[in-house]
Amino acid sequence: MTDYATPPAGLPGQNVMSTDRAMFTTAYAVIPRGVQRDIVTSSLPGWHDTRLWVLARPLSGFAETFSHYIMEVADGGGSTTPEPEGDAQGVLFVVAGTGTLTVAGQDHAIAPGSYAYLPPGCDWALKGESGPLTFHWLRKLWVPGVGLEPAAAFVTSEADGTTVEMPGTDGAWSTTRFVDPGDLRHDMHVNIVNFEPGGTIPFAETHVMEHGLYVLEGKAVYRLNTDWVEVEAGDYMWLRAFCPQSCYAGGPGRFRYLLYKDVNRHMPLRPL
Repeated sequence: MTDYATPPAGLPGQNVMSTDRAMFTTAYAVIPRGVQRDIVTSSLPGWHDTRLWVLARPLSGFAETFSHYIMEVADGGGSTTPEPEGDAQGVLFVVAGTGTLTVAGQDHAIAPGSYAYLPPGCDWALKGESGPLTFHWLRKLWVPGVGLEPAAAFVTSEADGTTVEMPGTDGAWSTTRFVDPGDLRHDMHVNIVNFEPGGTIPFAETHVMEHGLYVLEGKAVYRLNTDWVEVEAGDYMWLRAFCPQSCYAGGPGRFRYLLYKDVNRHMPLRPL
C-alpha cells in the first residue's frame, strides 16, 4: 500500500535554522512540508475535534478558483454540517487514518486512498474512527453550463481509479483519473500524477488551468515559471494560470502528486 505524506505538525526545535524553501511569488507559491506545523493550523465552525492546514484559498494574486485544506480529525471527531456554501462542490482524498463518510444517508468506510466527489447541495457527514483521520478537502464553486447539471456524488479509491500513460512515455509519466475527462458536468479535475524515476514533463506546460499540487510521495525538481525548485513528499505548490511548468523526477523512488485544475468552462469576461 502507498504511504501518503502528511503534515509533520509539532514545532521545530529552537536550534533549527529558519532557512527554508518556502516561496511566494506572483506566478507561483511553494509551501514546504516543514512549515505545516501546529502554529499554523485553523479550526472550522461545525467541526469538532478537528484542525486543518489551509494550503490555498481564493485571494487576489493567489488561488482564484478553489480552496485546499488538509483536515486532521481525531477519533470520534468530525462534522454533520461540513459545507456552509450551498454552491460548493468538494473532493476528499484520504491519506491517513480511518473513518466513516456518510453521503445521502449511506455510510462508506474510508481509509488511505479513499476518494469522494461531493456535488453542490450534497448531504454528507464525516466521522473519524482511528488515526487521526487525515484527508485533503478541495472546494470549488460549481459553475453552471448550458444543458448541464452537477454530477452525482460518488466514493471510490485510488486503487479503482483509471491510470492512463501519457503518450510516448512507456509508463514513466501517467495520470490516475477519477472522472471521465469528457464529462463536462465536472468543472474541476482532481487527479494523481505519477512519475517513475527518470520521468519528465519534457516541455514547459503553459496553459489556462490554475493548479494546486500536493506531493504525496517522492521528490523531484520542478520548474515553476523561470525557477527550478526542489520539492519532496508533503510539499505544496500553487501555480496561477499560464505559469510555465515542467518536471524531472530523478528518483530513487516514484514521484507522485495530487493535482487540482479548473476545466471545461468559458472564461468569464466580467467579475463573477
